[in-house]
Amino acid sequence: MRRSDRDRTAAAPRTGPARRPESASRFRRPIARPGLAVVLVCSMLAGLAGCSVRYMTPARGVSLQSLADVDTDIHARMTREPGARFPARIAVARVQESQYRSYRHTGYGEGNYSIVIGRDPEEAEELKRLEKLPMVAGVAALNRLVVPSRLETDRELRLAAASLKADLLLAYTLDTSFEVDGRAVGPLGYITLGLLPIDQAIVTSTASAALFDVRTGMVYGLAEATTRETRLASAWTSEDAVDKARVAAEKKALSEMFGEIEGVWNQIVAQNAEPSTAVASGP
Repeated sequence: MRRSDRDRTAAAPRTGPARRPESASRFRRPIARPGLAVVLVCSMLAGLAGCSVRYMTPARGVSLQSLADVDTDIHARMTREPGARFPARIAVARVQESQYRSYRHTGYGEGNYSIVIGRDPEEAEELKRLEKLPMVAGVAALNRLVVPSRLETDRELRLAAASLKADLLLAYTLDTSFEVDGRAVGPLGYITLGLLPIDQAIVTSTASAALFDVRTGMVYGLAEATTRETRLASAWTSEDAVDKARVAAEKKALSEMFGEIEGVWNQIVAQNAEPSTAVASGP
């Protein structure tokens, strides 16, 4: 090969794949990453869960039978006699299970049960019905000033009522439960709001009461009522909205229970009040 040919070959540019125009590289199809979409969806759900509102259901009521001071001898319980004087003073206490908690209230006392000091306005309104009953000299609510911190039987409450010179003790309890879309939510459980659609919620409340003789512990009478509130839970967007359903169910239960108490009270007065006193204190 002649020298001129070798020079011409060396000067020739190397051939190779053609370079893409610069504009074409800007519109390349992105690489598919299916895992990234899953991460984004999970992050969004986690964010929604963190921002959602949860309502804590109230703790349970307490069995009023468990309050009765237990006698090993049935005869000792049978020999209890009424000692109340009429017109009678009534001490009132709401009792719940030990270490009771709800959205608005906390129980006071430890042991077999606790008492609730604060009351909803609707609850206080129902209690005023006691003052209008015949042969009632006055009504007073027990509080932590007279109630000991250790609570086992009705004796602790009767001692507190005696310090107020009360003749009778009305102990009542509220047991409220929630059911969301057919699933029961237990006491101190959580209802998550605003995350998933919920069709129906049922709030069931049972109000129970027992009337004790402060002096002897004899039970004069019992009363109980159960009501249900059905709501569209999709409207539960806040804790206050859920609690309004609880208050509505408990108010109905209390109203019906106090209706029973009025009938029981009339029988108690007829059987235990002296005729002359009943006539003098009658309407």
